[in-house]
Amino acid sequence: MPPKKPSSSRGLSPAVAAQVTDIVAVRRDIHRNPELGFQEERTSRLVESRLREIGLEVERVAGTGVVGLLRGGKTGKTLLVRADMDALPLEEQNKTEYRSQVPNTMHACGHDGHVAAALAAARVLFDERASLAGNVKFMFQPAEEGPGGAVPMIKAGLLKSPKVDAAIALHVWNDLPVGTIGVRSGPIMAAADELQITVCGTGGHGAAPHQAVDPIVVAAHVVTALQSIVSRQVDPVHSVVVTIASIHAGKAFNIIPPQVELLGTVRSFDKEIRAELPGRIERIVRGVTSAFGATYRMQYKHGYPPTVNDRRMSEFVRGCASELACVREVVEADVSLGGEDMAYVLDRVPGCYFFLGSANASRGFTSPHHSPTFDIDEACLPIGTELFCQVARRFLEK
Repeated sequence: MPPKKPSSSRGLSPAVAAQVTDIVAVRRDIHRNPELGFQEERTSRLVESRLREIGLEVERVAGTGVVGLLRGGKTGKTLLVRADMDALPLEEQNKTEYRSQVPNTMHACGHDGHVAAALAAARVLFDERASLAGNVKFMFQPAEEGPGGAVPMIKAGLLKSPKVDAAIALHVWNDLPVGTIGVRSGPIMAAADELQITVCGTGGHGAAPHQAVDPIVVAAHVVTALQSIVSRQVDPVHSVVVTIASIHAGKAFNIIPPQVELLGTVRSFDKEIRAELPGRIERIVRGVTSAFGATYRMQYKHGYPPTVNDRRMSEFVRGCASELACVREVVEADVSLGGEDMAYVLDRVPGCYFFLGSANASRGFTSPHHSPTFDIDEACLPIGTELFCQVARRFLEK
């Protein structure tokens, strides 16, 4: 039984409207068969097969990464269009007929939709290739959720042969309704760093805490003190988050354990503030543990850098979105403290990472990203395809 069309195809061009049923079918096929980072073998094979069928030059890179090159009929610049492919280690709770068939693996962030929208754009633009003055390079990327597939693809030559002049990427966004596009220049996603702290005390009997150095009490003070970085050490106009998300210690009700393991994440936008954060955190941890007679070990791992949109490309995408009849509204996107490894591409070439509204409260599509009930109104996907195509056409014209 073919999938039902999305709730609306308002304002779509004939070329994209003809792809709607296939866009939904591809998205649902990938949704049923999710794969984690660098394990996207089935998804990569599907993408390769589709791109070859369309007529693009196809290359597999960085394990499960796929690059498809569409050469226009005239010489010109090259635009990169990126779609990430990986899922999350999460058990889906939705009851739809296209729900995940893989235990503890789910497309809870919408990357299945990104792939479907980009594949459809490749088909539409290939049919227009004679009029394109330049190239469109499609980047189907593994492991965005971690450990990161963008850098391996860049190292494999993604941005060369032909040289990429600009890049775009979208993310379905359940904070915006279908028909809305969110664009902003400057930082749009945060740096995502990892923090590991071990508070080391002296174990003992729970009934005789004076004979021990209780690392649980010390760790509690560390967690509280770390929040002063955000509230009292960083300019309030700059967004920073320090979250301790995991605390592990002990196994028995009457034993004070010898140590406590803390795991957390640190998010920021400003590069100078980001560079200062490890030192500020360690100063607090050192002071608090020392005050209680405990010691510590700390590891700070830098993750994805901030995702920063080029001003001119952001305004360009905003203008392209405003030209489309299927787009109801173009809004200034709110920044997100989420991390995104498209940041590595945008560090090297000017580009725009934008949000594609995918929520529809009347149909129940409101769950947040990374939720076991996450789902999207698929009417957003052809809109994403339409915008991919419009940006490519306009960019190569200029």
